[in-house]
Amino acid sequence: MSHPSESETALRVADLPQSRITTFDLRPDAAAMRLIADELGLLGLRKLSFKGTLRAEGKADWLLQAMLGATVVQPCVVTLEPVTTRLDLPVRRLYLADPAPILPEGEEVEMPEDDSAEPLGATIDPHAVMIEALALALPDWPRSEGAALGSLTVTEPGKTAITDEALKPFAGLAALRDKLGGDSDDQD
Repeated sequence: MSHPSESETALRVADLPQSRITTFDLRPDAAAMRLIADELGLLGLRKLSFKGTLRAEGKADWLLQAMLGATVVQPCVVTLEPVTTRLDLPVRRLYLADPAPILPEGEEVEMPEDDSAEPLGATIDPHAVMIEALALALPDWPRSEGAALGSLTVTEPGKTAITDEALKPFAGLAALRDKLGGDSDDQD
């Protein structure tokens, strides 16, 4: 089984009722979840659901509000052991027919305050929004319980190894201050 194609899950904006809320409830099957897990570099993906509404916002804009739920399994960044995380979070996308106020043109553009606003196209695809929201919600540095980074010291035989503490730029100054018995807060 493959990902649903955009034509299967995308909603044509021209066909959406302006006066009613459109609901959706996506629950991919096991085969589709395996494909999504592979696409996102996950060891596993379970209980993926994306349930929400799409409604008109003003005369030409559309608002998608949904809840994303998933259990993801990622490799621990330290030990590579599987780390399971439960995700339950709200998702909001505002599709604007005229995105000019939020997306100014130019070489350098600042991020708008409302990062959920997007330009409105001919279709809105809840499946694509689900995958994007899942990718953004994944823990960046998953760690298994008790996993900690060790330290490695390498040096020539007969020499003293440089430690992480010695590499800190103000470690020497702090030691000198302590040796002299002075406190920097006492002096102006």
